[in-house]
Amino acid sequence: MEAAPGALGPPPLAVALVGGLHADARRRAVDRLLAAVPGSVALHHDLAEAARAPGSGAVLRTVRDATGELTRGETPLVNDCACCALRADLLPELRRIAALGLTRLAVVELWDAVEPRATAEAVAAHGGESLRLTGVITAVDPALVLPSLGNGDDLAEAGLAVAATDRRAVGDTWARQLEYASVLALADDGHADAEDRALLAQLHPTARQVSVDSDDLVREAFAGFDVAAAAAAQHPACARLPQEADEAGVSTLVWHRHRPFHPGRLFDALEELCCGAVRSRGRFWLADRPDTLLAWDCAGGALCVEASGPWLAGLPDAAWELESPIRRTAAALDWHPEHGDCCQHLVFTSPGLDREGLTRLLDSCLLTDAEYAAGRHGWERLPAAFDVFLAPAR
Repeated sequence: MEAAPGALGPPPLAVALVGGLHADARRRAVDRLLAAVPGSVALHHDLAEAARAPGSGAVLRTVRDATGELTRGETPLVNDCACCALRADLLPELRRIAALGLTRLAVVELWDAVEPRATAEAVAAHGGESLRLTGVITAVDPALVLPSLGNGDDLAEAGLAVAATDRRAVGDTWARQLEYASVLALADDGHADAEDRALLAQLHPTARQVSVDSDDLVREAFAGFDVAAAAAAQHPACARLPQEADEAGVSTLVWHRHRPFHPGRLFDALEELCCGAVRSRGRFWLADRPDTLLAWDCAGGALCVEASGPWLAGLPDAAWELESPIRRTAAALDWHPEHGDCCQHLVFTSPGLDREGLTRLLDSCLLTDAEYAAGRHGWERLPAAFDVFLAPAR
């Protein structure tokens, strides 16, 4: 029977993502939502086979409710990319479930090493009127926070890669899973200590922490999620970085300076800096690339350095209007009368952090008074040590 003219279709299907490397905690969170929300289903894409069989294989999709499995199916790899296959299959399956009008909540249980951002943005951008992203949750076993973050192994070595070409490390993958989500679902069985909890709180101080067994988890699954704000909070130019903290043997150091780094001395200090904290991130300024905002992202001893566009100080005033209000606010907070927003803003978090030692080492990597006085023309002649990370400066 056709719907009468003007008849309303089913309301948008609420979609909540639940991810994280801690598989037992993730499954507990999903099971809790299925048990507590009538008319809910969970979708899961198993990517293990895709990583083991490059150039072949498929991604297995299962849909279940609180009573057990409802359906299963396979989708082929897309360009040898399991995550691409996940996204290509997930949205049509969610739309199919939404069209039936029988489901109140669809819980997308992300596979172990899948980072939530791409999936969240895909659902928000392409869900149309039938889907509404209502939550992004990372499930965490607090006792595994430090071992996960400090793990510098490749995902492939840990059997967690999403493709044969996946070269990500365990620690930085878990850090991105943790820091993107607005809600952390804690599966705390009493094995975590005060240090574990302090580390978790300092790594993501703005996240709402709830127990996997609580009604709060259910409320958070429907609370809503702003993908634009989440993206801005992750962008190096305006990242929502942790503040100074010191609790239960865990410290966070915020190091902020308004003089550029000497590229050679900083490069020589990288190993010590990366080993000095289990997590460090932020933005920094190299003398031989004075107009480029550089991103620093390190976990498990693995450092990623990327160019993230220009500092606002180097742009014409008219270009500022093209930047987001969050970016302009972040620049204003860092503003210096001479250098504008060009600065060093790095944050180091770790148990047993040597604040004084890290501060001395970082300060020693800045330009000396004589080097600074040489000005930009002099800075350009400094060794281009970071070309190993970045394209050669022009």
